Amino acid sequence: MMLNKFSTLKPWMFRIGSAYFLLVLAAGCASQNRPLQLLGGEGPRYPQAAQRDGIEGEVVVVYDVDIDGRVVNARVLSGNPPGVFDSAALAAVNSWRFNPMIVDGLPKVARSRQSTVTFELDGADKYDGY
Repeated sequence: MMLNKFSTLKPWMFRIGSAYFLLVLAAGCASQNRPLQLLGGEGPRYPQAAQRDGIEGEVVVVYDVDIDGRVVNARVLSGNPPGVFDSAALAAVNSWRFNPMIVDGLPKVARSRQSTVTFELDGADKYDGY
């Protein structure tokens, strides 16, 4: 009869080995970290009056992302020109969905994220009035 290297192992050794493997696996999962990841959402809708008048600009929006990946507490930090694009920028940011930030294996709220939403006309819209 030919013996292999496992024939001398006792059943309790497998239980200890399995428990150790599961412990190492769980510890590895618990230390998993992942940054916030944008999944999708809507782009900003250009306000008709601004488009008609050929106005371009940008809005800086500050927001939090909850553990479900939804934007919460979105607010305008600044807009240029002031007030022209604020509503469109907030609507776009509020539509965004994320994979939440993971710290030590658990989802965390991502606070005070900042994004600049830019409003630019393409060539046809920019020179429509000429």
